[in-house]
Amino acid sequence: MREKNNDTGFRHFLFILFMNKYTITSLIFLVWLTFFDRNNLVEKMQLRSKIATLKREKAYYQDKIEEDNRKIKELLSSKENLEKFAREQYLMKRPNEDIFVIVNP
Repeated sequence: MREKNNDTGFRHFLFILFMNKYTITSLIFLVWLTFFDRNNLVEKMQLRSKIATLKREKAYYQDKIEEDNRKIKELLSSKENLEKFAREQYLMKRPNEDIFVIVNP
């Protein structure tokens, strides 16, 4: 009997709490901010995820740019380096040379 009375009292407390105009207004406001507002929380989480992805891409491309700049400086530093690069990357040769390409299985 006492447990039933205690359960009824708790339900009565919840009913009074949720029938309070301030509680109802606060709940409506939270739901509005979460789903319907222009700057809603769901969209903010998606944008944060996209920003993190873009930052990772930016770091990757900055590293690539630094590596390419280093390669350019190395190639332009001497004619031998430029010739070596052309031979290895583009299979260029001198008029009296033959090129043999060895492919690893």
